[in-house]
Amino acid sequence: MLNYLLRRLGQSAVTVLLVTLIIFVIIRLIGDPTHLMLPPEATEADRQLLRVQMGLDRPIVVQYGMYLLDLLRADLGVSYRFSRAALGVVIEALGPTLILTTSALLLAVVIGIPLGVLSAVRRDGPVDQFAKIFAVMGQAAPPFLFSLLYIKLFSIHLGWFPTGGYGRVSNLILPMLALGWYSAAGIMRLTRSSMIEVLDSEYIKLARIKGVPQRAIVYRHALRNALLPVITFTALQFGILMGGAVSVEFVFAWPGVGRLMLDSISNLDYTVVQAAVTIGALLFTTINLIVDVIYAMIDPRIRYA
Repeated sequence: MLNYLLRRLGQSAVTVLLVTLIIFVIIRLIGDPTHLMLPPEATEADRQLLRVQMGLDRPIVVQYGMYLLDLLRADLGVSYRFSRAALGVVIEALGPTLILTTSALLLAVVIGIPLGVLSAVRRDGPVDQFAKIFAVMGQAAPPFLFSLLYIKLFSIHLGWFPTGGYGRVSNLILPMLALGWYSAAGIMRLTRSSMIEVLDSEYIKLARIKGVPQRAIVYRHALRNALLPVITFTALQFGILMGGAVSVEFVFAWPGVGRLMLDSISNLDYTVVQAAVTIGALLFTTINLIVDVIYAMIDPRIRYA
């Protein structure tokens, strides 16, 4: 188990390193932030002086090395737009994004797993047909399209929820539904297929022959084994929802990391973009590492793979 954990830690560190390298290079290809930081009447000499002060005149390899050293000290630079630590700016916006993402993921799990189990147990019945329609609709369109439809129906026509904002439970309902439906559909489909495979296995047939009650077969024996791939898939959905939250936050005026990154990219505030991507990569790899450890504890075969 220790060797497996060390190997996964090493893989996670390499993943974060590659993500920081890619975003570091891409951000510097976007443009020169000194044009936004200085007034229009500034001369090229003024801009060059600012580049020297910011270290932008050095080779990109040197800049990346300095960035990694600062990263080890939890120093992600200063936001050019807000004139304060980029880490603090990102953490401020991370709270609302985590609230939205976690709520959407919990909604997806609460809906997706029970619906997938019922769909597998009652194959080709009304519940199964409804589940298939639910899955197709949930994955047929991106979350931002559902966001617009929800605003038009539930906010403008019915007046049940506000069109956007942050701070109240009513502000959370529509973006949570728009973001969570896609993941709920995926979790439902995987749970259904995994349950069908387990229910058709030999040991389940033997349990039925022995007279084990159907409820015990489904929830005590089949579901425990069927949930193994669902756990990994759900963890991956967290990162997907973090990415999908960008458009949803923009539509609902939700003050999260997605809106912050869009504004920072348009203003060439690449220290904030780097900080946001780095923190997101650290968060995503940590969650996946925890899930992999739990997976290995549930299924010992993973440790020896």
